Amino acid sequence: MAKFELKLPKMGESVAEATITSWLKEVGDTIELDEPVLEIATDKVDSEVPSEVEGVLIEKFFNVDDVVQVGQVLAIIEISGSNDNAENNNEIEVETKQYEVVKQITQTIAIAKETAAPVTSTENRFYSPLVKNIAKQEGVSQSELDSIVGTGNEGRVTKNDILNYIENKGDSKPIAQYSSHEIVEKVIQDPALKPIITAKVENTTVISNGEDEIIEMTRMGKLIAHHMVESVKTSAHVQSFIEADVTKIWNWRNKVKDNFMKREGESLTFTPIFMEAVAKALRDFPMMNISLQGNTIIKKKNVNLGMAAALPDGNLIVPVIKNADQLNLVGMTKQVNDLASRSRMGKLKPDDTQGGTYTVTNVGTFGSIMGTPIINQPQVGILALGAIRKVPAVIETSEGDFIGIRYKMFLSHSYDHRVINGALGGQFVKAVKDYLEAWDINREI
Repeated sequence: MAKFELKLPKMGESVAEATITSWLKEVGDTIELDEPVLEIATDKVDSEVPSEVEGVLIEKFFNVDDVVQVGQVLAIIEISGSNDNAENNNEIEVETKQYEVVKQITQTIAIAKETAAPVTSTENRFYSPLVKNIAKQEGVSQSELDSIVGTGNEGRVTKNDILNYIENKGDSKPIAQYSSHEIVEKVIQDPALKPIITAKVENTTVISNGEDEIIEMTRMGKLIAHHMVESVKTSAHVQSFIEADVTKIWNWRNKVKDNFMKREGESLTFTPIFMEAVAKALRDFPMMNISLQGNTIIKKKNVNLGMAAALPDGNLIVPVIKNADQLNLVGMTKQVNDLASRSRMGKLKPDDTQGGTYTVTNVGTFGSIMGTPIINQPQVGILALGAIRKVPAVIETSEGDFIGIRYKMFLSHSYDHRVINGALGGQFVKAVKDYLEAWDINREI
Protein backbone atom coordinates (compact mmCIF):
# COMPACT_ATOMS: atom_id res chain seq x y z
CA MET A 1 0.00 0.00 0.00
CA ALA A 2 1.25 3.47 -0.89
CA LYS A 3 0.33 6.87 0.45
CA PHE A 4 -0.68 9.87 -1.67
CA GLU A 5 -0.33 13.46 -0.47
CA LEU A 6 -3.40 15.55 -1.29
CA LYS A 7 -2.15 19.12 -1.67
CA LEU A 8 -3.91 22.47 -2.02
CA PRO A 9 -3.81 23.07 -5.80
CA LYS A 10 -2.99 26.32 -7.54
CA MET A 11 -6.28 28.19 -7.92
CA GLY A 12 -5.60 30.98 -10.37
CA GLU A 13 -3.65 34.18 -10.65
CA SER A 14 -2.56 35.78 -7.34
CA VAL A 15 -4.32 33.21 -5.13
CA ALA A 16 -1.76 32.08 -2.55
CA GLU A 17 -3.93 30.67 0.24
CA ALA A 18 -7.39 29.40 1.08
CA THR A 19 -9.51 28.73 4.16
CA ILE A 20 -10.92 25.26 4.79
CA THR A 21 -14.69 25.60 5.19
CA SER A 22 -15.66 21.93 5.53
CA TRP A 23 -14.35 18.38 5.18
CA LEU A 24 -16.55 16.23 2.94
CA LYS A 25 -14.66 13.06 3.89
CA GLU A 26 -13.54 11.75 7.26
CA VAL A 27 -10.64 9.49 8.21
CA GLY A 28 -11.49 5.94 7.13
CA ASP A 29 -13.79 6.98 4.27
CA THR A 30 -13.29 5.52 0.79
CA ILE A 31 -12.60 8.11 -1.91
CA GLU A 32 -13.22 7.76 -5.65
CA LEU A 33 -11.16 9.39 -8.39
CA ASP A 34 -12.11 13.10 -8.80
CA GLU A 35 -14.45 12.90 -5.79
CA PRO A 36 -14.46 16.10 -3.66
CA VAL A 37 -12.63 15.65 -0.36
CA LEU A 38 -13.05 19.09 1.18
CA GLU A 39 -14.40 22.57 0.51
CA ILE A 40 -12.24 25.69 0.57
CA ALA A 41 -12.75 29.41 0.23
CA THR A 42 -10.51 32.19 -1.03
CA ASP A 43 -11.22 35.89 -0.60
CA LYS A 44 -13.25 35.70 -3.80
CA VAL A 45 -14.99 32.37 -4.22
CA ASP A 46 -15.76 28.97 -2.66
CA SER A 47 -14.53 25.78 -4.32
CA GLU A 48 -13.93 22.04 -3.84
CA VAL A 49 -10.68 20.05 -3.79
CA PRO A 50 -11.11 16.70 -5.59
CA SER A 51 -8.96 13.60 -5.12
CA GLU A 52 -6.49 12.69 -7.84
CA VAL A 53 -6.50 9.02 -6.79
CA GLU A 54 -8.76 6.27 -5.47
CA GLY A 55 -8.16 5.11 -1.92
CA VAL A 56 -8.92 5.58 1.76
CA LEU A 57 -8.47 8.81 3.73
CA ILE A 58 -6.12 7.96 6.60
CA GLU A 59 -4.97 11.36 7.90
CA LYS A 60 -6.02 15.03 7.88
CA PHE A 61 -3.54 17.80 8.67
CA PHE A 62 -5.87 20.80 8.98
CA ASN A 63 -9.18 21.65 10.63
CA VAL A 64 -12.14 23.73 9.50
CA ASP A 65 -11.30 27.50 9.43
CA ASP A 66 -7.55 26.82 9.10
CA VAL A 67 -5.73 28.89 6.45
CA VAL A 68 -3.65 26.77 4.08
CA GLN A 69 -1.00 27.87 1.57
CA VAL A 70 -1.01 26.67 -2.03
CA GLY A 71 1.08 23.49 -2.25
CA GLN A 72 0.67 22.46 1.39
CA VAL A 73 -0.36 18.87 2.13
CA LEU A 74 -4.00 18.72 3.22
CA ALA A 75 -4.41 15.00 3.82
CA ILE A 76 -2.96 11.54 3.20
CA ILE A 77 -4.84 9.01 1.04
CA GLU A 78 -3.79 5.36 1.12
CA ILE A 79 -3.85 3.77 -2.31
CA SER A 80 -3.19 0.22 -3.53
CA GLY A 81 -0.92 -1.07 -6.27
CA SER A 82 2.53 -0.08 -4.99
CA ASN A 83 5.20 -2.02 -3.11
CA ASP A 84 6.25 -1.67 0.50
CA ASN A 85 9.43 0.21 -0.47
CA ALA A 86 7.34 3.09 -1.83
CA GLU A 87 5.43 3.25 1.43
CA ASN A 88 8.58 3.17 3.53
CA ASN A 89 10.22 5.87 1.44
CA ASN A 90 7.11 8.04 1.76
CA GLU A 91 7.04 7.57 5.55
CA ILE A 92 10.75 8.40 5.85
CA GLU A 93 10.19 11.54 3.78
CA VAL A 94 7.29 12.64 6.00
CA GLU A 95 9.31 12.02 9.17
CA THR A 96 12.23 13.99 7.74
CA LYS A 97 9.95 16.91 6.93
CA GLN A 98 8.47 16.85 10.44
CA TYR A 99 11.96 16.81 11.99
CA GLU A 100 13.04 19.80 9.89
CA VAL A 101 9.92 21.75 10.88
CA VAL A 102 10.48 21.07 14.60
CA LYS A 103 14.14 22.00 14.27
CA GLN A 104 13.31 25.25 12.48
CA ILE A 105 10.70 26.22 15.10
CA THR A 106 13.13 25.48 17.94
CA GLN A 107 15.85 27.60 16.34
CA THR A 108 13.40 30.44 15.72
CA ILE A 109 12.28 30.47 19.36
CA ALA A 110 15.89 30.46 20.57
CA ILE A 111 16.84 33.34 18.28
CA ALA A 112 13.76 35.30 19.32
CA LYS A 113 14.69 34.95 23.01
CA GLU A 114 18.26 36.07 22.40
CA THR A 115 17.37 39.05 20.20
CA ALA A 116 14.21 40.24 21.98
CA ALA A 117 14.61 43.96 22.65
CA PRO A 118 14.29 44.91 26.35
CA VAL A 119 11.60 47.43 27.26
CA THR A 120 12.86 50.92 27.90
CA SER A 121 11.58 54.28 29.01
CA THR A 122 10.93 56.91 26.34
CA GLU A 123 11.00 60.68 26.45
CA ASN A 124 7.21 60.65 26.88
CA ARG A 125 6.85 57.67 29.24
CA PHE A 126 8.96 56.61 32.24
CA TYR A 127 9.00 53.00 33.48
CA SER A 128 10.43 52.08 36.87
CA PRO A 129 13.01 49.25 37.12
CA LEU A 130 10.37 47.09 38.83
CA VAL A 131 7.89 47.54 35.95
CA LYS A 132 10.61 46.81 33.37
CA ASN A 133 11.68 43.65 35.21
CA ILE A 134 8.09 42.41 35.37
CA ALA A 135 7.66 43.15 31.67
CA LYS A 136 10.85 41.21 30.85
CA GLN A 137 9.93 38.20 32.99
CA GLU A 138 6.35 38.02 31.66
CA GLY A 139 7.24 38.68 28.01
CA VAL A 140 5.42 42.01 27.73
CA SER A 141 6.71 43.81 24.62
CA GLN A 142 7.52 47.50 24.31
CA SER A 143 4.40 48.17 22.24
CA GLU A 144 2.22 46.38 24.81
CA LEU A 145 3.76 48.30 27.66
CA ASP A 146 3.27 51.58 25.80
CA SER A 147 -0.42 50.75 25.32
CA ILE A 148 -1.16 50.27 29.05
CA VAL A 149 -3.09 53.20 30.54
CA GLY A 150 -1.15 54.16 33.66
CA THR A 151 -2.84 55.19 36.91
CA GLY A 152 0.26 56.57 38.61
CA ASN A 153 1.57 60.12 38.85
CA GLU A 154 1.62 61.82 35.42
CA GLY A 155 0.14 58.69 33.88
CA ARG A 156 2.98 56.36 34.87
CA VAL A 157 2.43 52.60 34.70
CA THR A 158 2.52 51.18 38.21
CA LYS A 159 3.21 47.66 39.44
CA ASN A 160 -0.54 47.06 39.80
CA ASP A 161 -1.19 48.38 36.26
CA ILE A 162 1.15 45.90 34.60
CA LEU A 163 0.08 43.00 36.87
CA ASN A 164 -3.58 43.71 36.04
CA TYR A 165 -2.67 43.86 32.35
CA ILE A 166 -0.94 40.47 32.54
CA GLU A 167 -3.77 38.93 34.55
CA ASN A 168 -6.47 40.19 32.17
CA LYS A 169 -4.35 39.86 29.01
CA GLY A 170 -5.46 43.34 28.07
CA ASP A 171 -5.94 46.77 29.58
CA SER A 172 -5.75 47.05 33.35
CA LYS A 173 -9.06 48.85 33.03
CA PRO A 174 -11.19 48.56 29.85
CA ILE A 175 -11.34 51.92 28.12
CA ALA A 176 -15.15 51.66 28.02
CA GLN A 177 -15.14 51.95 31.84
CA TYR A 178 -13.36 55.32 31.82
CA SER A 179 -15.52 58.43 31.97
CA SER A 180 -14.98 61.27 29.53
CA HIS A 181 -13.40 63.29 32.35
CA GLU A 182 -10.92 60.49 33.17
CA ILE A 183 -9.91 60.16 29.50
CA VAL A 184 -9.31 63.93 29.21
CA GLU A 185 -7.28 63.91 32.43
CA LYS A 186 -5.06 61.08 31.20
CA VAL A 187 -4.41 62.77 27.88
CA ILE A 188 -3.50 66.00 29.71
CA GLN A 189 -1.11 64.06 31.97
CA ASP A 190 0.48 62.20 29.09
CA PRO A 191 -0.15 63.49 25.50
CA ALA A 192 1.50 60.33 24.14
CA LEU A 193 -1.61 58.42 25.25
CA LYS A 194 -3.90 60.33 22.87
CA PRO A 195 -3.46 58.09 19.78
CA ILE A 196 -3.55 54.96 21.98
CA ILE A 197 -6.77 55.97 23.73
CA THR A 198 -8.32 57.12 20.45
CA ALA A 199 -7.63 53.73 18.86
CA LYS A 200 -9.05 51.92 21.88
CA VAL A 201 -12.21 54.07 21.92
CA GLU A 202 -12.77 53.32 18.22
CA ASN A 203 -12.49 49.57 18.93
CA THR A 204 -14.61 49.58 22.07
CA THR A 205 -17.28 46.87 22.11
CA VAL A 206 -20.80 48.16 21.52
CA ILE A 207 -23.06 47.34 24.45
CA SER A 208 -26.42 45.82 23.50
CA ASN A 209 -29.51 45.23 25.58
CA GLY A 210 -31.50 42.03 25.89
CA GLU A 211 -33.86 42.98 23.07
CA ASP A 212 -31.16 43.38 20.41
CA GLU A 213 -30.42 40.62 17.94
CA ILE A 214 -26.76 39.58 17.74
CA ILE A 215 -25.74 38.45 14.23
CA GLU A 216 -22.30 37.02 13.53
CA MET A 217 -20.77 38.26 10.30
CA THR A 218 -20.28 35.56 7.67
CA ARG A 219 -16.80 34.65 6.49
CA MET A 220 -17.51 36.31 3.14
CA GLY A 221 -18.89 39.39 4.90
CA LYS A 222 -15.71 39.75 6.96
CA LEU A 223 -13.53 39.45 3.86
CA ILE A 224 -15.58 42.02 1.96
CA ALA A 225 -15.50 44.43 4.91
CA HIS A 226 -11.72 44.12 5.16
CA HIS A 227 -11.33 44.55 1.38
CA MET A 228 -13.48 47.71 1.36
CA VAL A 229 -11.66 49.32 4.32
CA GLU A 230 -8.27 48.57 2.79
CA SER A 231 -9.37 50.06 -0.55
CA VAL A 232 -10.44 53.34 1.08
CA LYS A 233 -7.14 53.44 2.97
CA THR A 234 -5.18 52.79 -0.23
CA SER A 235 -6.82 54.90 -2.94
CA ALA A 236 -7.74 58.57 -3.02
CA HIS A 237 -11.35 58.14 -4.12
CA VAL A 238 -13.00 60.83 -6.24
CA GLN A 239 -16.19 60.67 -8.32
CA SER A 240 -17.55 62.03 -11.59
CA PHE A 241 -21.25 61.82 -12.49
CA ILE A 242 -22.97 62.08 -15.85
CA GLU A 243 -26.50 61.44 -17.13
CA ALA A 244 -27.05 59.35 -20.25
CA ASP A 245 -30.13 59.21 -22.48
CA VAL A 246 -30.73 55.51 -23.19
CA THR A 247 -34.08 55.85 -24.96
CA LYS A 248 -32.69 54.31 -28.16
CA ILE A 249 -31.34 51.31 -26.25
CA TRP A 250 -34.61 50.90 -24.33
CA ASN A 251 -36.69 50.83 -27.54
CA TRP A 252 -34.19 48.66 -29.46
CA ARG A 253 -34.04 46.03 -26.73
CA ASN A 254 -37.82 45.81 -26.52
CA LYS A 255 -37.87 45.22 -30.27
CA VAL A 256 -35.25 42.41 -30.41
CA LYS A 257 -35.31 40.64 -27.03
CA ASP A 258 -38.02 38.09 -27.89
CA ASN A 259 -36.34 36.96 -31.13
CA PHE A 260 -33.01 36.85 -29.32
CA MET A 261 -34.45 34.52 -26.69
CA LYS A 262 -35.90 32.20 -29.36
CA ARG A 263 -32.66 32.11 -31.34
CA GLU A 264 -30.03 32.03 -28.58
CA GLY A 265 -31.98 30.70 -25.62
CA GLU A 266 -30.64 33.63 -23.59
CA SER A 267 -32.25 36.69 -21.98
CA LEU A 268 -30.98 39.96 -23.41
CA THR A 269 -30.64 42.31 -20.43
CA PHE A 270 -29.23 45.82 -20.34
CA THR A 271 -26.04 44.69 -18.58
CA PRO A 272 -24.17 43.26 -21.63
CA ILE A 273 -25.07 46.39 -23.59
CA PHE A 274 -23.54 48.59 -20.90
CA MET A 275 -20.51 46.30 -20.56
CA GLU A 276 -19.87 46.58 -24.29
CA ALA A 277 -19.85 50.38 -24.03
CA VAL A 278 -17.46 50.29 -21.07
CA ALA A 279 -15.10 47.93 -22.90
CA LYS A 280 -15.02 50.28 -25.91
CA ALA A 281 -14.30 53.27 -23.66
CA LEU A 282 -11.43 51.41 -21.96
CA ARG A 283 -9.96 50.72 -25.37
CA ASP A 284 -10.19 54.46 -26.13
CA PHE A 285 -8.68 55.42 -22.75
CA PRO A 286 -6.09 52.71 -21.92
CA MET A 287 -4.79 54.69 -18.93
CA MET A 288 -8.02 53.78 -17.15
CA ASN A 289 -7.12 50.11 -17.63
CA ILE A 290 -4.15 50.17 -15.25
CA SER A 291 -3.11 49.26 -11.72
CA LEU A 292 -0.66 50.96 -9.35
CA GLN A 293 2.10 49.01 -7.63
CA GLY A 294 4.12 51.26 -5.35
CA ASN A 295 5.30 54.06 -7.62
CA THR A 296 4.96 51.97 -10.77
CA ILE A 297 1.97 52.06 -13.13
CA ILE A 298 1.11 48.73 -14.77
CA LYS A 299 -0.72 49.26 -18.06
CA LYS A 300 -2.87 46.19 -18.69
CA LYS A 301 -2.84 44.58 -22.12
CA ASN A 302 -6.21 42.83 -21.74
CA VAL A 303 -9.56 44.45 -20.94
CA ASN A 304 -11.00 42.17 -18.25
CA LEU A 305 -14.28 43.55 -16.90
CA GLY A 306 -15.38 42.71 -13.38
CA MET A 307 -19.14 42.46 -12.96
CA ALA A 308 -20.46 42.85 -9.42
CA ALA A 309 -23.12 40.18 -8.78
CA ALA A 310 -25.35 39.63 -5.76
CA LEU A 311 -25.15 36.37 -3.80
CA PRO A 312 -28.14 34.71 -2.10
CA ASP A 313 -26.85 35.77 1.33
CA GLY A 314 -26.80 39.44 0.33
CA ASN A 315 -23.05 39.69 -0.21
CA LEU A 316 -21.47 40.64 -3.51
CA ILE A 317 -18.95 38.83 -5.67
CA VAL A 318 -17.13 40.11 -8.75
CA PRO A 319 -16.70 37.53 -11.53
CA VAL A 320 -14.60 38.67 -14.46
CA ILE A 321 -15.33 38.75 -18.21
CA LYS A 322 -11.94 38.11 -19.81
CA ASN A 323 -10.99 40.05 -23.00
CA ALA A 324 -14.34 41.83 -22.95
CA ASP A 325 -13.34 44.21 -25.74
CA GLN A 326 -13.02 41.26 -28.15
CA LEU A 327 -16.57 39.95 -27.62
CA ASN A 328 -19.56 40.78 -29.80
CA LEU A 329 -22.89 41.46 -28.10
CA VAL A 330 -24.01 37.83 -28.34
CA GLY A 331 -20.78 36.63 -26.71
CA MET A 332 -20.99 39.34 -24.06
CA THR A 333 -24.58 38.37 -23.24
CA LYS A 334 -23.69 34.70 -22.84
CA GLN A 335 -20.74 35.56 -20.60
CA VAL A 336 -22.83 37.90 -18.41
CA ASN A 337 -25.67 35.40 -18.03
CA ASP A 338 -23.34 32.48 -17.33
CA LEU A 339 -21.35 34.29 -14.63
CA ALA A 340 -24.48 35.74 -13.02
CA SER A 341 -26.15 32.31 -12.94
CA ARG A 342 -23.12 30.52 -11.48
CA SER A 343 -22.70 33.32 -8.92
CA ARG A 344 -26.24 32.77 -7.63
CA MET A 345 -25.70 29.00 -7.44
CA GLY A 346 -22.27 29.27 -5.81
CA LYS A 347 -20.62 27.46 -8.73
CA LEU A 348 -17.92 29.98 -9.63
CA LYS A 349 -14.36 28.70 -9.95
CA PRO A 350 -11.46 30.61 -8.34
CA ASP A 351 -10.18 31.71 -11.75
CA ASP A 352 -13.58 33.26 -12.58
CA THR A 353 -12.89 36.08 -10.12
CA GLN A 354 -9.23 36.72 -10.97
CA GLY A 355 -7.50 39.13 -13.31
CA GLY A 356 -10.05 41.95 -13.45
CA THR A 357 -8.76 45.30 -14.74
CA TYR A 358 -11.91 47.43 -14.28
CA THR A 359 -15.25 46.84 -12.52
CA VAL A 360 -18.88 47.70 -13.26
CA THR A 361 -21.62 47.53 -10.61
CA ASN A 362 -25.33 47.96 -11.29
CA VAL A 363 -26.78 49.85 -8.31
CA GLY A 364 -29.93 50.48 -10.36
CA THR A 365 -30.95 46.87 -9.76
CA PHE A 366 -31.87 47.92 -6.21
CA GLY A 367 -33.61 51.13 -7.28
CA SER A 368 -30.72 53.55 -6.67
CA ILE A 369 -30.38 56.31 -9.23
CA MET A 370 -26.66 56.73 -8.50
CA GLY A 371 -23.93 55.61 -6.11
CA THR A 372 -20.32 56.18 -5.06
CA PRO A 373 -18.77 52.71 -5.34
CA ILE A 374 -15.49 51.73 -3.69
CA ILE A 375 -12.65 50.77 -6.05
CA ASN A 376 -11.90 47.06 -6.36
CA GLN A 377 -8.16 46.91 -5.62
CA PRO A 378 -5.70 46.86 -7.31
CA GLN A 379 -7.78 48.49 -10.06
CA VAL A 380 -8.08 52.27 -10.35
CA GLY A 381 -11.71 52.71 -11.39
CA ILE A 382 -15.25 51.41 -10.97
CA LEU A 383 -18.48 52.48 -12.70
CA ALA A 384 -21.90 52.39 -11.02
CA LEU A 385 -24.95 52.11 -13.27
CA GLY A 386 -28.03 53.85 -11.90
CA ALA A 387 -31.66 52.90 -12.45
CA ILE A 388 -33.19 53.71 -15.82
CA ARG A 389 -35.98 56.26 -15.28
CA LYS A 390 -38.66 57.71 -17.53
CA VAL A 391 -38.29 61.50 -17.15
CA PRO A 392 -39.32 64.72 -18.91
CA ALA A 393 -36.42 66.18 -20.89
CA VAL A 394 -35.61 69.01 -23.29
CA ILE A 395 -35.22 67.61 -26.81
CA GLU A 396 -33.28 69.71 -29.31
CA THR A 397 -34.37 69.55 -32.98
CA SER A 398 -33.77 71.59 -36.11
CA GLU A 399 -37.25 73.05 -35.62
CA GLY A 400 -36.61 74.10 -32.03
CA ASP A 401 -36.62 72.65 -28.54
CA PHE A 402 -39.53 70.84 -26.94
CA ILE A 403 -40.28 68.73 -23.88
CA GLY A 404 -40.55 64.97 -24.30
CA ILE A 405 -40.47 61.73 -22.30
CA ARG A 406 -37.04 60.05 -22.34
CA TYR A 407 -35.37 57.09 -20.62
CA LYS A 408 -32.33 58.31 -18.69
CA MET A 409 -29.81 56.99 -16.17
CA PHE A 410 -26.89 58.29 -14.13
CA LEU A 411 -23.37 56.89 -14.50
CA SER A 412 -21.23 57.29 -11.35
CA HIS A 413 -17.50 56.89 -11.92
CA SER A 414 -15.18 56.40 -8.89
CA TYR A 415 -11.46 56.53 -9.65
CA ASP A 416 -8.10 56.67 -7.90
CA HIS A 417 -6.99 60.30 -7.80
CA ARG A 418 -3.39 59.25 -7.13
CA VAL A 419 -3.02 58.38 -10.80
CA ILE A 420 -6.28 59.43 -12.50
CA ASN A 421 -6.94 63.15 -12.72
CA GLY A 422 -10.37 64.73 -13.12
CA ALA A 423 -9.93 65.24 -16.85
CA LEU A 424 -9.28 61.57 -17.60
CA GLY A 425 -11.93 60.37 -15.14
CA GLY A 426 -14.51 62.70 -16.67
CA GLN A 427 -13.55 61.98 -20.29
CA PHE A 428 -13.83 58.25 -19.73
CA VAL A 429 -17.36 58.31 -18.30
CA LYS A 430 -18.35 60.81 -21.03
CA ALA A 431 -17.13 58.27 -23.63
CA VAL A 432 -19.37 55.58 -22.08
CA LYS A 433 -22.32 58.00 -22.26
CA ASP A 434 -21.57 58.81 -25.91
CA TYR A 435 -21.46 55.13 -26.89
CA LEU A 436 -24.82 54.54 -25.20
CA GLU A 437 -26.52 57.56 -26.73
CA ALA A 438 -25.18 56.79 -30.22
CA TRP A 439 -26.84 53.35 -30.24
CA ASP A 440 -27.96 52.20 -33.68
CA ILE A 441 -31.70 51.43 -33.46
CA ASN A 442 -31.40 49.33 -36.63
CA ARG A 443 -28.55 47.22 -35.28
CA GLU A 444 -28.70 43.52 -36.12
CA ILE A 445 -27.79 40.95 -33.51
